[in-house]
Amino acid sequence: MRVLGIDPGLQCMGWGVIEQTGSRLVHVANGTCKTQGTDLSARLLSLFDQLSDVLDRHRPDEAAVEKTFVNKDGSGTLKLGQARGIAMLVPARAGLPVGEYSPNSVKKTVVGVGHADKRQVMHMVKLQLPGCNPESPDAADALAIAICHARYGGSRGIALREVRA
Repeated sequence: MRVLGIDPGLQCMGWGVIEQTGSRLVHVANGTCKTQGTDLSARLLSLFDQLSDVLDRHRPDEAAVEKTFVNKDGSGTLKLGQARGIAMLVPARAGLPVGEYSPNSVKKTVVGVGHADKRQVMHMVKLQLPGCNPESPDAADALAIAICHARYGGSRGIALREVRA
């Protein structure tokens, strides 16, 4: 199973692709989509096009996106939500199942604690994916999201959680 992890962001959207064979995880690729343009619609279109290109190049079987957290700046949260919409739309449009994980769940899965900082996430991603050198902290977060999705069973786990709900 090939998993695309996406760390939504309006200026920088991290992405990471891993391959899972049994319990073994292997790094495939990672990067950062950087928005282009000045108005919001152009920036969102830029993210859409770049993420679509990532899907075309790496052909994942499933995707996982980090859930949005609410912060003090309502406007910033809304803009992040719009970028997150792009992060969910692109793989859904390609017919992929999309898992969603809270930041604390991702950090707890990869680092062992839910309030780890970006340095700790980067370090643990490198340990769990030997030879991986994330392009940016956003790419490392995206790889962590992909690892979390793989550990929770991907679409098999999503289906199981839906049945139990």
